Amino acid sequence: MALFDLPLEELHAYRSRSVEPEDFDAFWSATLEEARTHALDARFERCADLGLVTVDVYDVTFAGFGGHPVKGWFVIPAGATEPLPVVVEFIGYGGGRSLPHTHLLWASAGMAHFVMDTRGQGSGWAPGATADPVGSGPSLPGFMTQGIEDPATYYYRRLITDAVRAVEAARSHPLADASRTAAIGASQGGGLALAVGGLVADLAAVAPDVPFLCDFPRATRMTDRKPYREIGDYLKTHRGRAEQTDRTLAYFDGVHFAARGRAPALFSVAMEDLTCPPSTVFAAFNAYAHPDKEIEVYDFNDHEGGGPFQHAVQLARLPRLLKA
Repeated sequence: MALFDLPLEELHAYRSRSVEPEDFDAFWSATLEEARTHALDARFERCADLGLVTVDVYDVTFAGFGGHPVKGWFVIPAGATEPLPVVVEFIGYGGGRSLPHTHLLWASAGMAHFVMDTRGQGSGWAPGATADPVGSGPSLPGFMTQGIEDPATYYYRRLITDAVRAVEAARSHPLADASRTAAIGASQGGGLALAVGGLVADLAAVAPDVPFLCDFPRATRMTDRKPYREIGDYLKTHRGRAEQTDRTLAYFDGVHFAARGRAPALFSVAMEDLTCPPSTVFAAFNAYAHPDKEIEVYDFNDHEGGGPFQHAVQLARLPRLLKA
């Protein structure tokens, strides 16, 4: 696919038409307050016999939305004894936390790495271990329309709450330096990192790569690639619900979380990305509130974005922000 979206000079000026709900802050404040009525109960169980000699790995369980158990991995340099900068990572759509040996990068760079599993997912391309015990009304296969009738029941209310609680769980470990915490992720993981950046006041950095869940009014009408297309297919059957659907999605739009971003940010975007069109990424980047923000542009890439090249950029820039 050749370039299909706005030219780069127009992308730098593009603004989303997503309308922020008047009670956006109240909605999320109440949601997180409710979640915190449940004890975090973060448990770190050391994993033995993994065949890994450069890292120590912990199997993590903590209480997410509704007190539901959420899994994760906590990976640190072997033998670490002093508190470390913490990278909290969120996973792309359909994937789960996978296996520990797939998460060696950040511990190899001398940091603690917390990988949150994704409730109800983890069967598309990487295995997961976290159930979503909440049901929904009629929805299209996938996660984008589960509970979409109302913000209170929407799937991503639960997942974003899990992500905030994951930061709290990561910071609870004695080898985590809470003052040096970054939220990162690609695609859905990037959208979750943006949400966390808007909801957690004291992060040191946010790094969303080709982020999903941004600029819903444009994304759902511009691309016919899933996951966004799940919403269009749902509305083909549930005629007349577009306005209500847009209202629900506005509570979860990365553009509005970006407007509350209080940490330095490193974005990436791919100019031939049909899954997360570049204008939707720039909508979040342009709205991002913190003045220390950068975006890496990958001209000829689809949704793989920068891949290992972007990891190299992060390795060069995040340690400065985390003072690692």
